Amino acid sequence: MWYKVVQIADWFGEMSERYKLVRDFNKAAKDSFINGQAATLLEAKITWGESSYRHAFSKFMGGGFRIKALSGRPMAKHELIEVGKVVVDNEPLVRKLVSLGWDTLEVHDNHGVSGCKWALKEHAHIGGFLK
Repeated sequence: MWYKVVQIADWFGEMSERYKLVRDFNKAAKDSFINGQAATLLEAKITWGESSYRHAFSKFMGGGFRIKALSGRPMAKHELIEVGKVVVDNEPLVRKLVSLGWDTLEVHDNHGVSGCKWALKEHAHIGGFLK
């Protein structure tokens, strides 16, 4: 019985950490936009993710980490890729996302329905040598 209580507490702790990461990302993005350091306001949220990108630690529902770029205009694909590269080029951040159960990074603008997706496991260098 106590095992189940510990298991439930661990699950809520992990969910809390996931929501905290999203909140912290959104606060930092908002501050950067307000201070003029970023030309585009970014907002993160949890989505379903791409089932083909799943890994052993993926959350059943909520494997997607979506960044919406609020640019006021449709963004070109290369602009969406630039936003995504900032995340996937940050290996510690990618490893944190993977360890918290995310498997997909999605980047969209606020006008169109198209966007870009990355499998986070491909950018975490899992099983290789650390730098």
